[in-house]
Amino acid sequence: MKLAIPDLISPSYFPAIAAVELGCLAREGLDVSLEMVAPVERSYAMLRGGELDIVGGSAHSALAAFPDWRGVRLLCAQSRGMYWFLVMRAALGIARGDLAALRGRRIGAAPFVGLALRHLLRGLGLDPEANDIGIVPIPGTERTNFGVAAARALEAGTIDGFWANGMGTEIALRRGIGTLVLDARRDAVAAPWFLSTMPVMAVTDEFARARPEAAAAIVRATTAAQALLREDPARATAIGRKLFPAEEAEMIAELVRRDAPFYTPGLPEGLAAGLDGLGFDLGLQTPGSTAAVALGG
Repeated sequence: MKLAIPDLISPSYFPAIAAVELGCLAREGLDVSLEMVAPVERSYAMLRGGELDIVGGSAHSALAAFPDWRGVRLLCAQSRGMYWFLVMRAALGIARGDLAALRGRRIGAAPFVGLALRHLLRGLGLDPEANDIGIVPIPGTERTNFGVAAARALEAGTIDGFWANGMGTEIALRRGIGTLVLDARRDAVAAPWFLSTMPVMAVTDEFARARPEAAAAIVRATTAAQALLREDPARATAIGRKLFPAEEAEMIAELVRRDAPFYTPGLPEGLAAGLDGLGFDLGLQTPGSTAAVALGG
């Protein structure tokens, strides 16, 4: 089987990576290879087309290929809650939580990841269109590791900030080129949108119905990988040294340690409502549809 994630050099989908690299899927009797397919909407399109068996990506992005949640099944969470960071160029002097200072700025984000930021800002009364906040793609990142590329773009001055994963954030902060303005998981201002999306393990509805034992095994393997990483985040370093460049490999264990409290496989109550809130707000769902039909193994 083929498992795709949309970003590799990142903590965002590390439980999926670990499920392969720590042998959790193999111990469940599943022969699964890992590959990066970006952006996330391409991953879901390939899942729908039968070119992939599993996608480990953002939950709301399934709507890119499965209108109104028809035909997709979100089996479990890789970790809980919206999981991106808003980082702005340090020279701008924007304090943490000062979202009003985003007016007139250009923020780099992958397309469907940027939709989550748009939804959050609109909920806070800071509609990007009305406030001249540009949420823009970063050229050349369509099929690469977005967070790392975003940090480079910030350093080059081609964007004012980015909305991306923990690895890009850590690079920007350590190099002094960026400041953290919003942590979607941990900052109270973002709490009402915590369940708008999260990283999940997804298969087609047909896969879940035809192979329930394999679907259940994917959940067990993800749960086992989360437990191993919670028990000893340093396990991530060996995986990083195998798959990442040297600098990022030495960062990944600390990023996993920070995320470990969110490593809960169950799809929480309120997720369907959160996904629907995003879907309806952004015109991705039609009236009467609900993410509830796609939840669970």
